[in-house]
Amino acid sequence: MVEIAGFAKPSYAAVKDAFAANFAEDRELGARFSLVEAGEVVVDLWAGHADRKRTHPFDETTLTPVFSTTKAVAALLIARLVDAGRLAYDQTVASVWPEFAQAGKGEVTVEQALSHQAGLPGFPDEMEASDWFDWDLICRKLAAMAPMWPPRTASGYHPVTYGYIAGEIFRRVDGRTMGTALREDLAGPLGLDLWIGLPDPEHPRAAELQRPTGLPKFGQLNDATRAAFLTPWSSPGGRGRSSAEWRRMEIPSANGHATALALARLFGALADGGWIDGEMILSPALIAELARERIRGQDLVLPFVMCWGAGVMRNETVKIWGPGEATFGHAGWGGSCVFVDPERRLAGAYVMNKQSTELIGDHRARRLIEAAY
Repeated sequence: MVEIAGFAKPSYAAVKDAFAANFAEDRELGARFSLVEAGEVVVDLWAGHADRKRTHPFDETTLTPVFSTTKAVAALLIARLVDAGRLAYDQTVASVWPEFAQAGKGEVTVEQALSHQAGLPGFPDEMEASDWFDWDLICRKLAAMAPMWPPRTASGYHPVTYGYIAGEIFRRVDGRTMGTALREDLAGPLGLDLWIGLPDPEHPRAAELQRPTGLPKFGQLNDATRAAFLTPWSSPGGRGRSSAEWRRMEIPSANGHATALALARLFGALADGGWIDGEMILSPALIAELARERIRGQDLVLPFVMCWGAGVMRNETVKIWGPGEATFGHAGWGGSCVFVDPERRLAGAYVMNKQSTELIGDHRARRLIEAAY
């Protein structure tokens, strides 16, 4: 039996039972699940091991790579620029990043780029996987690239390129990288253990991943899906590139590191009118605008009918985060997620280091969320 640490308020006792069941069925290596209701932490559970050899406990200080769950953080950072009047969702990307107008992308707006409508899900032409470690190179390639479908006509998930697009928009407006802004404006002042670009002194706290044994089910393959996920260069890597370099690099779509508690507290603010620890981090109007539907339909990369806000997944078509029609959030490769239910003033996050092959709606997280509801 694995010892379950942390707590769940009595009204959420079923969540602790579900968390224990995931371990009892050998579905987990290490994991953490946190819930915030009306600004109060009502569940914070962790258990298991942080390493594959099962010699180090997964504890309250363990940081976990959350992959695409990072996109929700990037979307929040963009929303804060909009809230401050420094950017508008309906202005073109090229208005802040002129080079982006190349190859017919001049009319793509910020909200369309954030909702995966720009037609840049990956690079179809051969490149080195190590190129992803060169921010300026990738941004030049994206600016010059012709869209793989007519922009604004459909969504097609941008698993890695999203972070460079959102991050470069942010950098052109703010002057800082997203990782720096997250650290200086939110994570540091609010005491949130959440990072985009993990400093070397924090690396020993990062959990080792147990990779899945198979590939996700992408459905019928097409050129966009191949470019996004299935080429040798579709994600950062390459000879001589270490895991430390990957952790250190700022990729706001893919390499956030966090505790579940930090994610739940940050997005708990969006479930509670924007407030956290007496500070409003996003106005109620911008929370609604962030989550507002931008496009709905069969995604050209993911095998799902998706409904996208300005960088967040809306729950109404996929129903992976409870029953709420207004719930939104993001899933990450292997199983992590964060979600916000503004109707119930509830937010939660799940992180783990044993990855599954499910693209969204990991069965372990769904069991916990269903128990919570």
